[in-house]
Parts: sequence; C-alpha cells; structure tokens
Amino acid sequence: MSLHISAKPGEIAETVLISGDPLRARNIAETMLTEVICYNQVRGMLGFTGFYKGKRVSVQGTGMGIPSTAIYVHEFMHSYNVKKIIRVGTCGAIQPELELGQLIIAEAAYTDSATHQLYFPDPASAAPAPGRLLEQAITLAQQLQIPIISGPVFTSDLFYSEAADRWDNWIKKGVLAVEMETSILYALAAYNQIEALSILSVSDNIITEKLTTAQEREHASSEMMRLALELA
Repeated sequence: MSLHISAKPGEIAETVLISGDPLRARNIAETMLTEVICYNQVRGMLGFTGFYKGKRVSVQGTGMGIPSTAIYVHEFMHSYNVKKIIRVGTCGAIQPELELGQLIIAEAAYTDSATHQLYFPDPASAAPAPGRLLEQAITLAQQLQIPIISGPVFTSDLFYSEAADRWDNWIKKGVLAVEMETSILYALAAYNQIEALSILSVSDNIITEKLTTAQEREHASSEMMRLALELA
C-alpha cells in the first residue's frame, strides 16, 4: 500500500497500462480483461488487475498532467515493483494531415515543463522512449496490421494558451501531437531503468479544429488498447 494506491502486495502486475482518464482504465478492464479485481479507488483513480490472453496485467487511471502522473509512476516502481508501464492516452495533433483516431507511438517527448531538467541537463532536448518497447510496438503493429505513425510528441504543462503561434516551432520540428504526460513517464522510467512507452490516439486536431466527443475520448481506440495489451 502506498499514499495514493490502496493495493495490497501482489495485487498489481509487473506490467501496467496507465491512462489519464480513470474511466478509460475501467473500460479496458471491463471489456478486454478477465478475472478482474479492482485494487484502487483512492481519489477516484480507478485501478484494476486482470488477465489478457493468460498474461496478468494492471490498468490504472492517473489523472491529467505531469505532477499527477509522476505520483502514480513513482509509486508503481518503488512500492509495487512494476517493470513495464505503457501509457494509453489521447492527444491533440498539430500536423494538419493527421486524422481523428490516428494512433501515434511516441518515439520521444519534448516539453515546456521544468521537471524535464531534473532528469535531463538540456531543457531543449527530448526524453526518448526507454527500453525495447518502441521497436517492439512498431514491429507488432505491422504484424497486427494496426496503422500507426511513430515520431516525437510534445508534453505540455498548459492545456490552454493565449499564444496564437505557440505550436509553430514544434510543427517545423516535426512534432506530431501535444499531450500532457509522456515526458515524465519517459524520464522516470529511464532514471529507474524500467521499460515504458506512450501510445496515443488523436482526439482532436489543433490545426484543423476537428475534435471527438467526451464519450469517444473515454473509449478511445480499441486498436490502441489491443496493441498495448499485446505488448504487455
């Protein structure tokens, strides 16, 4: 048991899927896992453990943003001996050709967060995906015929901004999309020498102003969940 997770020893699997939205974690558990137990309801951040094709796996809501995500990632690693964390989340595309529902595998994450400098000396650098999951995910997506795009994303501390040209520089750098958690996941995973990967579904396009509904974001992409669970 830790400060924010009420699981007993052994109730959390070595592989955990995390989602900012705890309702997405519940949806994964209810629709894709068997023999499910709910190990956490603290602060409404639902956590479940079950089986996918005989493999034991946990799914956990973390809340939005770097600070909240960092809490759960830290407690997973230090209180529950988790070895692999896969983020299944949504993102806002900043390349106009990216359509709603497109799956993105984050090769690395730039950020404007000061937390980056606690782990990387260069504030302009990107946190790379640690471990072998990136390569495995690309290969597996091809085998499963799941369309994916891999590339860098941007992890923002601010969801809204008044700056009209905020994304111009990142678009030129080839950044695919914006979200709020990947950089800290990659930084903490690298520092603690565990594997991590962020798989994202485009929920809106900031440039074209296309967007999905709240219900669509909750359920996100079944192919994203399938890819993550197969990686587990």
